[in-house]
Amino acid sequence: QVQLVESGGDLVQAGGSLRLSCVASGSILSILDMGWYSQAPGKQRELVATMSSSGSTNYVDSVKGRFTISRDNAKNTVYLQMNSLKPEDTAVYFCKGNVRTTNWMRGDYWGQGTQVTVSS
Repeated sequence: QVQLVESGGDLVQAGGSLRLSCVASGSILSILDMGWYSQAPGKQRELVATMSSSGSTNYVDSVKGRFTISRDNAKNTVYLQMNSLKPEDTAVYFCKGNVRTTNWMRGDYWGQGTQVTVSS
C-alpha cells in the first residue's frame, strides 16, 4: 500500500508565503509524476502544479511566478513553495503521486489534503 501525507497548510495574510510538503511512503518502487491540486469550497479539484521524475514542471496560469514545485526523489517528497499568496488561493491542497509499486502495479495515489487559508 502507498500513503501520501501533506503538511504545511496554515492561515496566512495576503502577500505571505507558505511551503507545503508531501511525503510518500509504503510499497514504492518509483514515483513518476507528483503534483499539487487545490479544491476551494463548492468547486472542483484543479491542478496547481506538477513535476515529472526528470524535473519537468507544469503550472496553472494563475500561480505562475508565485508558486514553485520541487521534489526530493531520494525522500519521495514533493514541495510547493507558495509566495505572494492571495485570498483566492484559499483551498484544500492535495498531493498526488503516480506510483509504481513493488509488485509492479502503477496508479495514482492521493493525500488527505492540507488547508490553506489566505486572509485579506
